[in-house]
Amino acid sequence: MAYLTLDKVSHHYFSKNNDTKALHALSFSVEQGEFISILGPSGCGKSTILSIIAGLIKQTEGNVLLNNEKITDSSLAIGYMLQQDYLFPWKTILNNVLLGPKIGKMNNSKLRDEAIELLKEVGLAEVINDYPSSLSGGMRQRAALVRTLITNPEVLLLDEPFSALDYLTKLRLENLVSKLLKTYKKTAILVTHDIGEAISMSDRIFLMKANPGSIAKSFEVPIELRNEKPFYVRRHPKYQFLFDKVWNELNKSESTSARAKGMSE
Repeated sequence: MAYLTLDKVSHHYFSKNNDTKALHALSFSVEQGEFISILGPSGCGKSTILSIIAGLIKQTEGNVLLNNEKITDSSLAIGYMLQQDYLFPWKTILNNVLLGPKIGKMNNSKLRDEAIELLKEVGLAEVINDYPSSLSGGMRQRAALVRTLITNPEVLLLDEPFSALDYLTKLRLENLVSKLLKTYKKTAILVTHDIGEAISMSDRIFLMKANPGSIAKSFEVPIELRNEKPFYVRRHPKYQFLFDKVWNELNKSESTSARAKGMSE
């Protein structure tokens, strides 16, 4: 049985003069411990999907189930990591990481020790008492990752968390995130515009089309690629073959979306 299920999910954004259908009858499922990436043109509803799963907005139609319960009724934690780190500049890195447990009144010595161990694991042992302004962008994102993981989420949502980073830092973080998610057996959904990133980190890839957003195609990442570290996936012979397949379908999807948008205007 699927761990996370979206069943015929549609969503409208309403304004004073009109409404926009962002998603239409979207259905897919994710197994426990699986890593899914969602690719697609701008405006196809990728971030809307994450917002619905996170409970930030309520879908207009359809159901979202987590472990066979409606996600609105579930007590299971969901972590959400964004492109910006949103660290509070007046708090130390350790206190930023412990903010979630503190708000949830779970802040205790055991969690503090776990936070310090996680910060060590991501290479931030020397800066736990420093402030965000003294850290590089990659270090800040690593701190944001630990802040997300310390609440022990069952599902981790990643909304283009590496897109603002330089290429080398991005590759290093891909390796780190992949390692941590496999170590802690986390279920994850990544929204990205980067085909290489999707192939390097995922078990499956969903390609979306826009106007309104729906799944155009899904791709299974070969086991040979899934067993490699993301940094090395791009060197594998099967990488380019899958990249070309996704690229061609993405081009088709963007062309179709552009024509549909033109006809509606």
